[in-house]
Amino acid sequence: MDSKKDVHLDGPSAASVSRLEVLEGPSGRRVRSEAERARIVAESLLPGAQVAEVARKHGATRWQIYDWRPRLRQRGVLPPCEASHPTFAPLVVEGALEERQVSAIKLEIAIGDVILRTDTAIDGEQLSRVIRAVRASR
Repeated sequence: MDSKKDVHLDGPSAASVSRLEVLEGPSGRRVRSEAERARIVAESLLPGAQVAEVARKHGATRWQIYDWRPRLRQRGVLPPCEASHPTFAPLVVEGALEERQVSAIKLEIAIGDVILRTDTAIDGEQLSRVIRAVRASR
């Protein structure tokens, strides 16, 4: 058999090839167990985790992970979303409060490379919305 009939080459000139690259590895759809999906999703939910990096590490796409999250939560495989219940770090105040004016106390929260600065008079619900917005934008 003529090898030109067995091989399909894309490009302007199919007569000669200067370089031919053969890619090996799994092809087609990959079937994952629910437990494997749950492990990948759980890893993507860890603090500081980036969905794209987790997906790349496991040979998935970030859209698959975003799709798996609500499905696994609905089946009870994952705990419910904690975005509505933010966790706060303990507030540490240096020095005695009596020595400082209450209006002078500033609150600083670091979320990755974003730093939020406000005074302590901010409403807790408003602060929660700001923190969720910052996390969602990362």
